[in-house]
Amino acid sequence: MKIACIQMDTRPADPDRNVDHACRLIREAARRERPDVVVLPELWDVGFFPREGLRDLCDADGRRTRGVLGGLARELGVDLVAGSVADLRDGRVYNTAYVFDRAGDCVYRYDKAHLFSPSGEPDFFAPGDRCGVFRLDGVTCGLILCYDLRFPELTRSLRLRGADLLFIPAQWPAARLAHLETLTRARAIENQMFTVLANSCADGFGTVCAGHSALIDPWGVTLAAAGAGEEIIAADLRLEVLEEIRSSINVFRDRRPELYGAQG
Repeated sequence: MKIACIQMDTRPADPDRNVDHACRLIREAARRERPDVVVLPELWDVGFFPREGLRDLCDADGRRTRGVLGGLARELGVDLVAGSVADLRDGRVYNTAYVFDRAGDCVYRYDKAHLFSPSGEPDFFAPGDRCGVFRLDGVTCGLILCYDLRFPELTRSLRLRGADLLFIPAQWPAARLAHLETLTRARAIENQMFTVLANSCADGFGTVCAGHSALIDPWGVTLAAAGAGEEIIAADLRLEVLEEIRSSINVFRDRRPELYGAQG
């Protein structure tokens, strides 16, 4: 499975420009890399995050995202992990990820569960209350958003549900780049799964994002990595590595969940 990550420079509070820019980059990734899956970062539509007029900037019930990006996935014949957008539903704003298959159908939607309290995200967004797995081209996948990465129980729960591949759209700041790199690799190694980080490189609302998107295999080996600016990276995931590592170091056979609790 070949995956392309778009490390996008989002313009703050300008969804019209950002939708056009994302579509151009998706087309470029599809043409240049011929991937099976294309991945966008977190809140690529508005940036992280506008305090003024947020509701007016939202994609109401994800209609624009589902129409434009679902249509683009169908047109290009690629799976599209469409990062996340500011999504207004039932009077509440969510940080919502959408995933589309090659037919353009929405196969998964996830509302960010862990909201970043140091930035005031819980004052503007409602938290999600469910998570799960989905399949792309026969591969079982999970998805978390940015700050979710700091909660290993969430990723472990996705692996226990069968996820072999974890997508991480993010707007992670440059000031904590070392944490991002360490945690992304740790989630891959401890769960024996591929991790795909699509981070933003935007500068807005007082935060410079780190970039440094990466695709990492279950051994912790970096298959592709970006720098600090806008770019597209891609790598082929050798899925047979999953069986190799799980048979040679079978941590899931040796674990003792009776000691750890329900999320161990």
